[in-house]
Amino acid sequence: MTFTLSCTEQGGVAHLRLAGELDISSTPQLGEAISRLLGDGHHRLLVDLSELTFCDSTGMSAFVRGDNEAAAAGGWLRLTGASGRVARLLRLSGLADVLGHRQDTHEPSG
Repeated sequence: MTFTLSCTEQGGVAHLRLAGELDISSTPQLGEAISRLLGDGHHRLLVDLSELTFCDSTGMSAFVRGDNEAAAAGGWLRLTGASGRVARLLRLSGLADVLGHRQDTHEPSG
């Protein structure tokens, strides 16, 4: 399956929507998108994983790296919409707690 990434901005938050498989071959695309957004002054990033069907350790690392880079710029990166195997992986790794997005607010949970 292929990987696609789209981005919109709403209320000062950049929304990235990931679809398909995030693995060693597609992770650089995510890293470039995050760097580009941060470089353009978007420091609050909400990553929608509702259409992501697979994520490996390189994808997980990209989420952590993105949050660290956003935090260094005074912002954050948060994940939302994960289901199935992706949600399970985020829970087992602890990233669901660290990078999870509370559905009732636009602010980060951590």
